[in-house]
This record gives sequence, structure tokens and C-alpha cells, in this order.
Amino acid sequence: MAVSINHKSEESMIRLRRGKWSQPGVPHHGWICVGMEDLGEPTGQCEMCEAQAIRYVHQMKHPEYPDELGVGCVCAEHMETDKGASRSREKDLKNVAEKRKRWLTRKWRLSKKGNPFLNTHGCHVTVFDRLLRWGAVVSRTDDNEKCYAPGSYASEELAKEAAFNLLIRKGWI
Repeated sequence: MAVSINHKSEESMIRLRRGKWSQPGVPHHGWICVGMEDLGEPTGQCEMCEAQAIRYVHQMKHPEYPDELGVGCVCAEHMETDKGASRSREKDLKNVAEKRKRWLTRKWRLSKKGNPFLNTHGCHVTVFDRLLRWGAVVSRTDDNEKCYAPGSYASEELAKEAAFNLLIRKGWI
């Protein structure tokens, strides 16, 4: 009788025997994700298996380990208690990356004052020229909460990107 080998799980098991997985004193379970980062392309390396190239970095912390580790989705899945959490986080980050790609190509309208604006996700987003530098403000339409992007920007496009980052930081997208 032939035994079918799932190459994906075989690959995972090989990865689990590399790097910090094989080092004594490094916990294998009970880690908590404390942040995520999109590197833009797979230029990072998983700090747990020390073998996988990664784009989406799951920042993992453990109470019995001194360092925070930046790991890939598969290692994060094995390290934390909630097995679906890493895939869900990575899916959310990929969605944000797709939205970021489309952000500047969206149809921005002009206000009466001539400022580009956009209504999206229950927010009114405006970028404005302030003496050769650009600024951005986001206002919630339901509760009128208003937030300005920090600093000023050399171009309209950079101000629009800052507005997008503000929407992400506030959890409004």
C-alpha cells in the first residue's frame, strides 16, 4: 500500500527542526503576536526556523524568552495557541497592501477650496497645500472625530499616503 505524503506538512516538519526550533531553551508554544510588518517583498528571514524568506513579519513575544522574534506565517502558527490567528493576521495585512496599491489611483474630487478629498470607510479625507508643503486630515463622518497626519509633506501624493497611514493607524480601514 502506497503512503501519500503531504509535501506541505513535510516541509513544515523540516522547518520545525531548523534554527531556533532545535535550540534548547527556546519555547515552542505559548507565544503571542505583538505586531505585524509588511516588508513589501520577501526580503526578510524567519527568525525561528532561520530558513524561510518572508514578506509578512509576525512579531512574536514569549514571557519566558528574552527576545522578540520576527517570524513567518507557518512558524507563527506553530508558536501560538490560536492556530488560525497567524493566517488571519496575514490575510488582513495583504488586504491593506492591496488597498494601499489602489489608494493613489482612486478618484479624488476637489473641494470648493481646491483641496483634493475622498469619502471612504465612513471618513472624509482631505489633503491640502500649506505654503509649498502638504498636509492631510481625516474626519469621521459619524462622530466628527478629526485627526491630522503628523508633519508636512513635499507632495500631494505623499500627503495622500500619510492620510492612508492615518486611517490604518486609527483602525478606520
